[in-house]
Amino acid sequence: MNAATAEKKPRLTTSAMIASIASEGQRVKAAPFGKALVEYAASRPEVVGLTADLAKYTDLHLFAQAYPERFFQMGMAEQLLMGAAGGLAKEGLVPFATTYAVFGTRRAYDFIHQVIAEENLNVKICCALPGLTTGYGPSHQATDDLAMMRAIPGLTVVDPCDALDLEQAVPQIAAHKGPVYMRILRGQVPLVLDEIEGYKFELGKAKMLREGSDVLVISSGILTMRALEVATDLAADNISVAVLHSPTIKPLDEKSIVEAVRYKHRLVVVAENHSVVGGLGEAVASALLRNRVQPARFELGGLPDAFLDAGALPTLHDRYGISRETLGARIKSWLG
Repeated sequence: MNAATAEKKPRLTTSAMIASIASEGQRVKAAPFGKALVEYAASRPEVVGLTADLAKYTDLHLFAQAYPERFFQMGMAEQLLMGAAGGLAKEGLVPFATTYAVFGTRRAYDFIHQVIAEENLNVKICCALPGLTTGYGPSHQATDDLAMMRAIPGLTVVDPCDALDLEQAVPQIAAHKGPVYMRILRGQVPLVLDEIEGYKFELGKAKMLREGSDVLVISSGILTMRALEVATDLAADNISVAVLHSPTIKPLDEKSIVEAVRYKHRLVVVAENHSVVGGLGEAVASALLRNRVQPARFELGGLPDAFLDAGALPTLHDRYGISRETLGARIKSWLG
C-alpha cells in the first residue's frame, strides 16, 4: 500500500472512547444535552455546571462557553465533584455535574449516597458513555451503573433514547425537586423518536411507541432505537412487535408496564444497554411478580453478567447481542 492509498483509507473510529453509536446515514443531532442545558439556563441563573476534566466529552463545554462564571472545572476528582455539587445545592443552586458514567458511579458512589441522596439535594448527575458505548473495555464500560443508582433511595434514574429524549429531559430533571442520575449521549446523537407521532418525554412515564401482537419489547436508552429497528425487520417475517419505551428507570412506570403485559399472551423481552443484573429487566420482572402478572414468556435482552471485551463497537454489539441483527435473531429464537 503506497502513501496516497493510506491517506485515503478512512480512519477507524468505532473503537474510540467517544465513538458515535449512529449508523451510517442515520439522522443525528449535535450535542443535544449541552445545547438544551444552555437554553434552559438562560433564564435560570441558579443553574450551574460542574465537570471532572471532561467538559468537551460530555458537551458541557457549551455551557462553559455560554456561562463561564457559572462553570466549575473540578479536575480528575469525581468524589470532589459530587461533594461540591452537594454543597452548591445546599446554597440553593441547581448543579449539573457531568463525567463518564463509570467514574461518576463507581468512584463517587459513597459521595452520591451520603452527601447528595441522603439529604435529598437538588443535584443532577449527568453521565456519558453509558453501558456499551465505548470500546475501551471494562474500565470505561458502565454496564453496572443503573444497578448501583437504582439501589440509592430517593434517586431518580433516567436513560434517554436519543437526541429528542435528551433535549426534553433536561428541563424536566432540572425542574424535578431532588437528586437525579441521567445517562447522556454526547457528540452526534441519533434522532429517531421525532418520527413517532405525538411522542414527548415525560419524567416517570413509559410510552408505547409501536403496537404488536406477538412480542412486547420493553426498553430504555439506545436499545429503544434498536427495538424499533428490529420491529421493522421482523414485520417482514410476519412477526408483530410492540415497543414500550421506559426512559425513567426509577421510579418505574409500573402501571403502564402491567397494562402492556396483562392478558396479552405475548413474548415479553426487556432490552437494555446494561447488564442483565440489576437494571431495567429486573425492575420489570419485580413489578410483574408483585402485581401478579404472568407473561406468556419473559426474556432479558441486556448485556451478559461479565467483564466485556475491548474493541470496535459494531463488533462488540454483535458479540453481546444488542446490535440490530443480533437482537432480532435473539427474539426470533425465543419465539421458537
